[in-house]
Amino acid sequence: MAKTRARRVSVRATTRPQPRAGPGRPPVHNETWSKVSVVLFDRQVHHLDRLANEIRGKSGKLLNRAEIIRALIDGLIESGMDITAAATEADLRARVARRLGSPYR
Repeated sequence: MAKTRARRVSVRATTRPQPRAGPGRPPVHNETWSKVSVVLFDRQVHHLDRLANEIRGKSGKLLNRAEIIRALIDGLIESGMDITAAATEADLRARVARRLGSPYR
C-alpha cells in the first residue's frame, strides 16, 4: 500500500499574492499610459539626444527622449493653441514655430 502525504494548507490562502517586480526599471508614471511607436527622422533623434546631453550638462538632471517629447506635447496642449486648421505636417510645424517666435526655415 502506498503512503499518502498530508497536504499543506497555506495560512495566507485568503490574502492576495504580492506582484513580483518585472525586469527593467520600475514604472515612474503617475497616470495611465500607452506605449506608442512613431517614426522620427534621424536628424530629430540626434537633436533630441544632443538636447538631453545639454540639459544634463547644464543642470545635472537626466531627461530622456520620451520625457522631452511628452513635455513638448503637453506644452503644446497647455498653450491652448488651436492647431485644427493645420492641413499638413509642414503647415503645423510652421504654425508652432511662428508661435514660439522662430520662423521655420
